[in-house]
Amino acid sequence: MQTIDKFNFAGKKAFVRVDFNVPLDENFNITDDTRMRAALPTLKKILADGGSIIIGSHLGRPKGVADKFSLKHIIKHLSELLGVEVQFANDCMGEEAAVKAAALQPGEVLLLENLRFYAEEEGKPRGLAEDATDEEKAAAKKAVKESQKEFTKKLASYADCYVNDAFGTAHRAHASTALIAKYFDTDNKMFGYLMEKEVKAVDKVLNDIKRPFTAIMGGSKVSSKIEIIENLLNKVDNLIIAGGMTYTFTKAQGGKIGISICEDDKLDLALDLIKKAKEKGVNLVLAVDAKIADAFSNDANTKFCPVNEIPDGWEGLDIGPKTEEIFANVIKGSKTILWNGPTGVFEFDNFTHGSRTVGEAIVEATKNGAFSLVGGGDSVACVNKFGLANGVSYVSTGGGALLEAIEGKILPGIAAIQE
Repeated sequence: MQTIDKFNFAGKKAFVRVDFNVPLDENFNITDDTRMRAALPTLKKILADGGSIIIGSHLGRPKGVADKFSLKHIIKHLSELLGVEVQFANDCMGEEAAVKAAALQPGEVLLLENLRFYAEEEGKPRGLAEDATDEEKAAAKKAVKESQKEFTKKLASYADCYVNDAFGTAHRAHASTALIAKYFDTDNKMFGYLMEKEVKAVDKVLNDIKRPFTAIMGGSKVSSKIEIIENLLNKVDNLIIAGGMTYTFTKAQGGKIGISICEDDKLDLALDLIKKAKEKGVNLVLAVDAKIADAFSNDANTKFCPVNEIPDGWEGLDIGPKTEEIFANVIKGSKTILWNGPTGVFEFDNFTHGSRTVGEAIVEATKNGAFSLVGGGDSVACVNKFGLANGVSYVSTGGGALLEAIEGKILPGIAAIQE
């Protein structure tokens, strides 16, 4: 497989798939440019070599052309970050895009309009009537899959080589990630620096395990984490369950949880996961106490109580001090750590303490030689909020992609480069 470090981009046009899906305010100002900055090493390497760049990205989830999702809003800032005046093609499929791509000189950059303006990018039909028959749905799907081939072929025609630096979309079989790579031979397609780091970090945490291996899984729903938990039970020594999932596990074991979040239809599943952990010799670590509130609000009345004795009208919004100590001790004794999901409603300052304690324990373990991977939107927001990002081994930019990789799934955007 080709690597970006060894590739010389001199005189070549590179189609670079990035993740510039950045948040914008009502005046179209970028409120967080982390994703743009993450792609800079790859883009600057190509320019330094004497190559030119055609950038493809998504912004939001438009169902057609929409000004608020136009990538034109990021041109000025991207130009400043790169130190190059970025050109823009206002239709990724239009004649303008083809002409501008063909005319690109070494050191020049062309940003294509939002790829998602076209249904072919995702390969899913749009505009179907709500009462469409199965036959109509099948015909529409077939039609968009056919036109997707031409869409992909045209994107590929703009460039001599292909670089995928968008780990955040690697779990989607989109035209610009999984399909376009087929138009480039092995020597002319590669991961960008960010993607390369992501792939290595995930591989290390799943396949190059130094023990004890501890995973901390937060989040509100057991249902959204079943496959991940089941896959991790085959790999970890300790599995810490945190966040809203806590209360489903607590209720399943007969505990009183007040009005805490709970998936009542997943109580049997929680018991089954407890049983599986026991059978596999995994130390399943659950909360023993909680910080509870009488309303879902930062200003609510609060107190601590055993997690299985939450009074009626109260809900658990974070772990309590005894649980903090238990979690921290397990984490500090670990050599490989994966953190996905906070311990509570960390968006409210009064319920950040548990997540901060977990983050600080991970930083301490990392200082003592552990490899730590933090991933998933809320966990990343946590370490950034607490200023801990530099103290962990790796912070993943890919939410859904990271989770699917942890589930053991093959990610189409990665497979397309490795083939």
